[in-house]
Amino acid sequence: MLDSNRFDAFAYRWLPQLEAEMRTLLGKEQPSLLPFYGMMNYHMGWMDENFQPGDFSAGKRIRPLLCLMACEAVGGDAQQALPAATAIEMLHNFSLVHDDIEDGDEMRRHRRTMWNVWGVPQAINAGDGMFAIAYQAILGLPERGVSAATTVAALGRFTCTCIKLTEGQYLDLSFEDRLDVTVDEYLQMIGGKTGALIAAALAIGALVGGADEEIGEALYRFGYNIGLAFQIRDDLLGIWGEPSVTGKAAGNDLLRQKKSLPVLYALNHPVVGPQLQKLWRYAISSKQLPGVMDLLANAGARDFAEEKVYKFHEEGVQALNDALGARAVASPLMALADGLVERQT
Repeated sequence: MLDSNRFDAFAYRWLPQLEAEMRTLLGKEQPSLLPFYGMMNYHMGWMDENFQPGDFSAGKRIRPLLCLMACEAVGGDAQQALPAATAIEMLHNFSLVHDDIEDGDEMRRHRRTMWNVWGVPQAINAGDGMFAIAYQAILGLPERGVSAATTVAALGRFTCTCIKLTEGQYLDLSFEDRLDVTVDEYLQMIGGKTGALIAAALAIGALVGGADEEIGEALYRFGYNIGLAFQIRDDLLGIWGEPSVTGKAAGNDLLRQKKSLPVLYALNHPVVGPQLQKLWRYAISSKQLPGVMDLLANAGARDFAEEKVYKFHEEGVQALNDALGARAVASPLMALADGLVERQT
């Protein structure tokens, strides 16, 4: 379980500085552009729809905190990594803005999505702005004393991650009209959409902290595996999560016909697969939900997904041990890894 003292102490120390860094980037004052940056501030949870300041749900900021943790874990000064952490969170939120458009999602974090408030064209443009601002942020590394060579290396890693994000989103979109998606294809997709950015956050933090290539790659592997475990845990909660805890209706992802790992495993099952495929060709109603749940149970889909969560968690922990040695067990990175895997929301 998550050792909240270790993680919360780190977050308490660094979240205010991270938030201040991001607010500065999005705090333009030119009157004609206030709505442009206001849309970004709205998405980040700092403004309402009328661009009035507020304190709204803003996400956990896990990825930038991982960047700062990695920097500190290898003996670096996390203050130097703040521009990179900011860039990573901006990139993550750019991807959410565009994902909401592409998926047609009208709500995020219990509020209307950017495109749902201001329309698709403006949301696309604001998302593009956040993407560019992410690069502006990471280019600020030399102002914190980071060498030109390290900054270029961080930019290289960051750029590769941008490409992996779009590859993952392509695969995700391409799966929508297919019933023959394999488990391996799904793992490749979440590796691009989820694993790659978490892994890059750690690798870039380690790079800024002065770690050698071997340690940086071990932290990358740690992040990639923990990212996969995190997403598969999300898949499990979307089907079997407790509604009073998750805030979602039971079987929510099944009603949306989301091709999560348990569903894909069952769709490819030699016995259950043909039955589930027949149902999956049409909209799933609430009346059909118990039958779908029975098919998943008959396929052993939940057990399969749980095993994958712990497999990737174990591989991630081994990579963290490779990177930090005896210090790994007391690291907030270990606490966070355990918490992400065991979470119920």
